[in-house]
Formats: sequence, structure tokens, C-alpha cells
Amino acid sequence: MSASARVRADACPGVFATHDAADGPLARVRLPGGAITADRFRALADAADDLGDGALHLTSRGNVQLRGVTRPGLATRLSAAGLLPSPSHERVRNILASPLSDVAQELAAALDKALCADPELAELPGRFLFALDGGQGDVAGEGADVCWRDGAVLLAGEDTGLRVGPEHAVDALISIARAFLGARGAAWRVSELPDTEPLLGDVPGERTRPEIFATKPGLPIGPIGDAVAVAPVFGRLTSAQARAIARAGDAVVTPWRSILVLGPLEADTGLITDPDEPSLGISACIGRPGCAKSLADVRADASRVGKAPRAHFAGCERRCGKPAHEHVDVLATEDGYLVDGAFVPVGELARTLAEKDSAESKGQQ
Repeated sequence: MSASARVRADACPGVFATHDAADGPLARVRLPGGAITADRFRALADAADDLGDGALHLTSRGNVQLRGVTRPGLATRLSAAGLLPSPSHERVRNILASPLSDVAQELAAALDKALCADPELAELPGRFLFALDGGQGDVAGEGADVCWRDGAVLLAGEDTGLRVGPEHAVDALISIARAFLGARGAAWRVSELPDTEPLLGDVPGERTRPEIFATKPGLPIGPIGDAVAVAPVFGRLTSAQARAIARAGDAVVTPWRSILVLGPLEADTGLITDPDEPSLGISACIGRPGCAKSLADVRADASRVGKAPRAHFAGCERRCGKPAHEHVDVLATEDGYLVDGAFVPVGELARTLAEKDSAESKGQQ
């Protein structure tokens, strides 16, 4: 959508300004870099049980949502847990960081602190997204407005040719965010600006020819050194599963609706730990009955699909939660689905997606 087409204010939900969904108020809790301590994970689990629907819903930006928050007290609880360090900035603390990069994680914490310390940046749109990629190419492909990728500065996913060392990365990203505020007009995202060069302004650094960097989104599911990467089905983490993760230690929530658990996780949590699990490649919006705009119970339909390529099931044309990278678009209609634009009855979804998966596999051979 172009900036000139904006007809309403940015209404991205937070904790103080929730979204009125069909299943009750929805609150989004930002986790800059995805990092969360065991104590804070327990606090979220308790809040989900006491105030919401008993689950934590992971987002495609590495954040957590609580649904059905019909009882008061959420902001007080989360503030006490340290999850709301700046009420004025809580909706703009949108920061991705490579889960396996110590440098990216450290920079994410420093960027969050600098962001919250700047009163002007509280006016950023709730959709503005920062990313810090340690060079893995994982979060660099997630559609950030401004990304530091192991020295390279990217705007709207494209390399600018500006090179900045890690010691200046936070200052560079903060400077660019301030410049965006001055240039944005009605724009919500950097990609909506006609010219992004002015955003770089006087940001210090070396200039070189822009490159095209390879991206590799996702986190391998299963053991990773002393840690383990797990995924809840469709990103829905029960409060019991959240407490199991907290007992294991601190964690990192990723933008791929998975979690890097930084300690030994107990068995039988119901979390996906098998990298060959077919459902790993399938994501879905909340669908019916949680969303009044949805035309189908997309998660129920998606759960009946076996082998499939990376696909996203959406209940309406907003396509909430869709991945930033390439995927099969599965859009609900009144009487079936459009799979990459072609109508498919509900009963034919499994076969159609299996055929697409087979064709994709052959194409990669």
C-alpha cells in the first residue's frame, strides 16, 4: 500500500492499546531481539492463565501476543516483570536479531535502550522494524526497514553500500530512524518512500558498491550445541509449555515462530523438536473463531494437511502473519481456498499442496 493510500492511523496493538478481536482484546508484547529471561517467560505464562486464553501466541516479528485479555491488570504485571521499560515506546520496540549471534543479540539490547531513551522515536509507526543480522543472513530477509548485517546497512532489504562497524551500529540505526521520522509524511515503512538515500544523511562509515546478499531465514529445529530449538504448533505456546521452557532457562523467541531454549528442556512438552515434522513449513493466521474477518477455521484446515511446501493459510485478504520470504499463498474463500490464486476445494487441499511439495522437491534436485 502506498503512503498516499493511507486512510487510517497506524493501529498496531500493544499492551496499553489492545486490538479488539472476536475472541476478546489482543495485546502484543515486544521482545527486542526475541530475548526473554526465564522469570519473564513465567510472568507471561501467568498472565496468559490469569488474564487471557491460557496461551502465548508467537508472531512473525519474534514477539508474543496474549489473546482474550478480558480481565484488567496486564500492564501492571508486565511492568513489574520488566517487560515494559518505556510505556511511551512500547509499540515501537520492534527489533529482530539473529538468535545464534552473540553480537547481534548484544546490539539488540543496546539498540532497545537507545530507542527508549529518545523521546522523539516514540513517534515511529508501530510497523517500523529494525534488524540486526550477525552475518547469517537469517533476519536480513525478514523485511526490516533498516538492518545492520555484519557491517552492511540495508534499507527495506536492499544494501545501501554503507559499511558501519558494530561499535557504531546502534548510532547508525537510531540516526536513520530519526531521519525517517522527518521524511515519512504519511508513510509507515521505508519501502514507501520515493527516495531512501536522504535517510543515510551524515551517518559515518565507509561507502562501497552495494551488494546482493544471500538470505537464509529460519532456525534449525532440534539440538544446537547446549541449546535446543523448538516450535509450538502454529506458534501457539500453552502456558504449561512456556513454564517448561522457563524451567530450562532463558530463551530467544524467533520471527519464525520458534524458540531457542538456552538450557536442557524436559521431554514430552508437546513442542516440535523434529526438523522433519511436516507442519513446520505451514503457518496460519488465527482464523475462525478468533477473528471476525476470517472466512474459515484456517488452523483446523491446515492441521489436516500432511506433506506440504512452505505455505501460509490466511482467513482473509489481510493475510495476517504471513512470512516475509517465499511461500505458497493459501487464502480462504466462502467455499474453499485460493492456492496461489487457483481455487481448490477444502477436500483437495492436502493433495494439491502435496503435489506442489513434490514439484518443488524435484525442482531442487
